Amino acid sequence: MSEPVHSVAERPYHISVLTAEVIRSLGSIAERCFLDATVGGGGHTAALLEAGAAEIVALDRDAGALTAARERLGAWLERDDRRIEFQQVNFADYVPQRQFDGVVADLGVSSAQLDRADRGFSFRQDGPLDMRMDITSAAMTAAEWLDHHSEADLVKVLSEFGEERYSRRIAKAVMAQRPLRTTAALAEAVAKAVPPAARYGKIHPATRVFQALRIAVNGELDALDRLLESVPTWVVPGGAIAIVSFHSLEDRRVKWHFRRDERLDVVTKKPIRPTAEEIAANPRSRSAKLRVAKRRPLSDISAR
Repeated sequence: MSEPVHSVAERPYHISVLTAEVIRSLGSIAERCFLDATVGGGGHTAALLEAGAAEIVALDRDAGALTAARERLGAWLERDDRRIEFQQVNFADYVPQRQFDGVVADLGVSSAQLDRADRGFSFRQDGPLDMRMDITSAAMTAAEWLDHHSEADLVKVLSEFGEERYSRRIAKAVMAQRPLRTTAALAEAVAKAVPPAARYGKIHPATRVFQALRIAVNGELDALDRLLESVPTWVVPGGAIAIVSFHSLEDRRVKWHFRRDERLDVVTKKPIRPTAEEIAANPRSRSAKLRVAKRRPLSDISAR
């Protein structure tokens, strides 16, 4: 693939993962229409345009992501022969006005969200305990979520969304120290709650807690379920759906929906993983998994 004609900032808003693999999975791209359900910094959309896509609808619930994507794709936006439509919307709430030749969804949190302390997604730098993917919404911040939910609620979230073995100990400690207003305060409360072996293990003891709380604040798994139920109708027969996930809760849902949906043929029996070269260049790609399915011809569906 040739170098993009658009300019890219020295530090992109978000580095899209498995880009070459996603493009290959979509089949014929030239002069066709695609939906990028999570445009982020525009990496997958840029690759689609480089491959000759004629039209792309680009969604994101984060206004900052859309701004970054518009800046990155500025050269394409000036062209008369290509059309990019941006919409700030959660893909779960999206109502398409047409069918697409393919759909891409890169799930999870973006690099920019993780790297900005004021977004509150990471315990690696102190900031307000926010975690909202859409900061313009009326949704509760992570701090407000903790204020308004019970210890039992937190145990359930940590167990289900974080698969956290010390969920009860952590929930008890966190609730005892409310109100918590910063990422550092939450991380410290978690670290003190777990046994020393977990406190000084390979991963930070707050890793699963931050993941679980972020998923709860943003309703991520519910949104993914809604996308997976709707997306087969968004593509034409033969159209591909490529979804990149970053943890087992997402991947299991994608795998299950793809396999059980009679409208789809599974393309990837096993998920596609990043190469060693991609992981070396972008360590955050190491947990990524790509699964692909295609819409069956209508005659095949009606015959079942």
